[in-house]
Amino acid sequence: MEYQLYINGEWKNTVTGYISQDKNPADDSIFAQVHFAGREEVDEAIASAQKAWKPWADTTADEKERILLKAADWMQEHIDEVAGVLMGESGSAFGKAYFEAGFAVDILRAAAGECRRVFGEVQQQAPGEISMIRRLPLGVVAGIAPFNFPLLLALKKVAFALAAGNTFVLKPASATPVSGVMIAKALDAAGLPKGVFNLVPGSGEAVGKMLVEDERIRMVAFTGSTAVGKGIAAKASQRLKKYTLEMGGKNPLILLKDFDVEQAVKIAGFGAFFHQGQICMCTSRMIVEEPVYDQFCEKFTAYAKTMKVGDPHQQDTIIGPLIKQEQCQIIDSQIKDAVSKGAVLLTGGTHEGNYYQPTVLSNVTPDMRIFYEESFGPVTSIIKAKDERDAVRLCNDNEYGLSSSLLTNDLSKAMALSLDMEAGMVHINNATVSDNSTVAFGGVKNSGVGREGGSYSIDEFTELKWITVQYTPAQFPF
Repeated sequence: MEYQLYINGEWKNTVTGYISQDKNPADDSIFAQVHFAGREEVDEAIASAQKAWKPWADTTADEKERILLKAADWMQEHIDEVAGVLMGESGSAFGKAYFEAGFAVDILRAAAGECRRVFGEVQQQAPGEISMIRRLPLGVVAGIAPFNFPLLLALKKVAFALAAGNTFVLKPASATPVSGVMIAKALDAAGLPKGVFNLVPGSGEAVGKMLVEDERIRMVAFTGSTAVGKGIAAKASQRLKKYTLEMGGKNPLILLKDFDVEQAVKIAGFGAFFHQGQICMCTSRMIVEEPVYDQFCEKFTAYAKTMKVGDPHQQDTIIGPLIKQEQCQIIDSQIKDAVSKGAVLLTGGTHEGNYYQPTVLSNVTPDMRIFYEESFGPVTSIIKAKDERDAVRLCNDNEYGLSSSLLTNDLSKAMALSLDMEAGMVHINNATVSDNSTVAFGGVKNSGVGREGGSYSIDEFTELKWITVQYTPAQFPF
């Protein structure tokens, strides 16, 4: 299949002549051919979005709602096609692909509901005066999406930005551009006016850089690596434009001695190995209280060995391929370093092609690279804690702060410790991998700036304006 750019409501060939070979990470075969944008097409996309902004901002809430609901219906009706794209270009296992496709439908419907809830407020500040705080759309928003959940994480940006009255230019990840095409197809079928949404696949250097630096772009919404996110923040700040950053994580799960170990194994297994660990929220550090440490290591290792690695299209596959071969080499290097410093490789540590075996390391300590560095693969470390306070100390000994888990049957202890855990999200007695269309999703420290989801996205994609109306003669001191 060959896919074009989507600019100003039309499908267009690239004028650069560059058509990317979109590879299937399962076997490195060509999944699709995708037209990549150059400077001319990015400029056209931004200009189209800028021209469409005022009419879209003035469009009634019920009309915006109708369009987003119709896009959700298209996504639901084409869920097999959408899931097939996720399996084919991102290596998503069958269950993950259908989960993400279904989540995309939910995001569009949740965003439709927010169209009627872009609220301001009225204050009584002075005699004879009405003081209003209006929440207004920003203008043209640019979105830069990642490869791991390419549909879900792009649509979280697109749908809520449109609901708030903005227009949008999307750069999907270079490795997963067809996921962006699915969004364009859904919105086009829903009758979205021309220019309100534009799709410009391409490299970060050619497309991403231009979107961040162009003065017509009022905000950049990014999900990806911390290194790239910091660069975007620096460039956006120079131009005084807004940004949200959802970046990396080295997410801890704390297991206290009073919690059921068998249940902990299931929670930790899902968090560590869903989408072969290629999730910013994945459980990459398991911090276990000493009394249950050995028992957990034994049972979790046995559980990891049951994970089926293989063809993403088979319904019982748990571990599919990593997005690229280079990631296997990074993981190999981390494991080699850890083992050389005293870590024990309990299972895994090998790969064939892009398929990495589920890997578990014990006796991991802070002097090892893997304690701090993201692996972005089916690899997790088990770390021994003396007690609950030591567990929280180990949890916070990291530059990241995205998601975290705390497993304990003591509710008072859970609430107290959760407040001390340096993370944007704490899940008590559940996995680090958790999301919802309407929650405040995001992290602290090097894991991000801003929040995504529901009304929290609306807050990010709007700006406040103070308007007063003096309905009696104003009094002045001179």
